[in-house]
Amino acid sequence: MNRALLSEMRYTYSMIKALEHAISELARLPEADQEQISRELVAHVQKLQALRDALDLGVKSLDAGNGQTLDIEELIQRKNAGHVRG
Repeated sequence: MNRALLSEMRYTYSMIKALEHAISELARLPEADQEQISRELVAHVQKLQALRDALDLGVKSLDAGNGQTLDIEELIQRKNAGHVRG
């Protein structure tokens, strides 16, 4: 068995144990709380997946040579222009 697969199996086992523990703790809560936490967890996972998808698209775009030079100082000035204190 190769190291990468073994490492992935260990991670999966650890993740499953952590989720089982979290579920057992959630089972002690009222049903309405369980449902709310479940909805929040699913929303969080969906947000993470959307971010990963966006990152994958960005990496593919950069790999295809579609990147542009960025003037970081100009970007910071532009972003801070809306946050002027006075």
